[in-house]
Amino acid sequence: MLLLPRPANYHLNCQKLYQFLVASQKNCDRNCSQIVSISLEIDSIDPLALLEKLARPHQLNFYFENKSKGEAIAAIDAVAQLQLAGANRFHLTQKFIRSCLKETDIFDSSNHTFAKPYFFCSFSFFSEATADYPFPVATVFLPRWQIARQGDRCVLVANLSIEADTNIDVFIQQLWRKIHEITSIEQPENEGNHFQREFSQVDVSSIDRFKQAVIDCSELIYEQQLSKVVLAHAIDVQANTNFNLFKCLNRLRQMHPDCYVFSTHNGKGQNFIGASPERLISIRDRQLFTDALAGSISRGKTTAEDTVLANQLLQSEKERHEHRVVIDFITQSLQELGIAPQLLSPRLRRLANIQHLWTPIQAKVPIDVHPLEIVAALHPTPAVGGVSRQLACKKIRTYEKFERGLYAAPLGWVNHQGDSEFIVGIRSALIDGDRARLYAGAGIVAGSNPDREIAEVRLKLQALLKALI
Repeated sequence: MLLLPRPANYHLNCQKLYQFLVASQKNCDRNCSQIVSISLEIDSIDPLALLEKLARPHQLNFYFENKSKGEAIAAIDAVAQLQLAGANRFHLTQKFIRSCLKETDIFDSSNHTFAKPYFFCSFSFFSEATADYPFPVATVFLPRWQIARQGDRCVLVANLSIEADTNIDVFIQQLWRKIHEITSIEQPENEGNHFQREFSQVDVSSIDRFKQAVIDCSELIYEQQLSKVVLAHAIDVQANTNFNLFKCLNRLRQMHPDCYVFSTHNGKGQNFIGASPERLISIRDRQLFTDALAGSISRGKTTAEDTVLANQLLQSEKERHEHRVVIDFITQSLQELGIAPQLLSPRLRRLANIQHLWTPIQAKVPIDVHPLEIVAALHPTPAVGGVSRQLACKKIRTYEKFERGLYAAPLGWVNHQGDSEFIVGIRSALIDGDRARLYAGAGIVAGSNPDREIAEVRLKLQALLKALI
């Protein structure tokens, strides 16, 4: 058996790996292949730096970071993937994951949280999209290379295809070469003051149209046809140079350390990125965590002003009603799946430029309930859609003259054990070369003031624009 030498700090038994691959190969028929998932712990490195060095324009990739938890993960290229549309997209994605896992053998030498196979998913807001939107309605893929860091520990997962006639010696040599390439990537230095590019911006549809939509929906709410609807606004930004994805993501995580920083690439040149404060679900060891996050106000310039604004938010009947609508929807949706939610004490979620009413919710997930069943039941929550959901979504289609796509939609991962994390793709932008479309929304309920809703949307858009420009 001919093997390249490996550094001593790779905790991987070569003989056991060889035996594992031989055994996996025996599962291959002449006309089929088997996926082997190989995990090993490596020296700590920034997954974003690896994404920058390894990502290719024609390949899918995904980036997901929660700086407050010390977790970051990059998924690069696909060994298996599925793209589809339609109302049953969550169910078909679930079937695809289960099918892939049946054809996957796992070799784990790391005992790390992010070891073993992870499937990365993005779903658009609506189950059908216009033909010119660059991302599919649903995408799920098992990455060829996955690098995750949790605290000071880092794990590399290689998901590779092996066939009946694969030369195992050559396979291992190629694996070691790739591992050496990955672990030899140098950590980037802090960029310091970033280049200020010239740009122009224009509303996708007029702000007057948005204001009129708020007025019209407020009348529907007054007539009790709706309880709430979330209306989005978008701006198009044209820069004088291409946006640097990795610098944008780095600035987002520096400016919004309490948010989920994310990016997904479609393999055709476009990226959807953002810094979302809103977790849809998080499942670890069948323990579910989700958030009711609705009702907002700006941050103050001083501590005293910040406190005054927070008290206004806490005492606002309109904002508390908007928040209660989200809580009721989440609890009812979980109960319909046989999940008993437990509400934690309400609190404020303070971000860099805005603060929200926030109620964390937790529950135990039954063993027969898949994470994507929960995602399907919750999306879209009233925090990004409305109540009643069907009518609210119909009004969104009527008033918004642009495709939401991945805006306000579920993005995240599911692993082989049923652990999962999905966020809602708000505070986000679609990047395409030197162009970007930025999205933000506001919840319209009884008592909404059009000018205040416009101010809230502008506040969210400018915060995102600052990170990009």
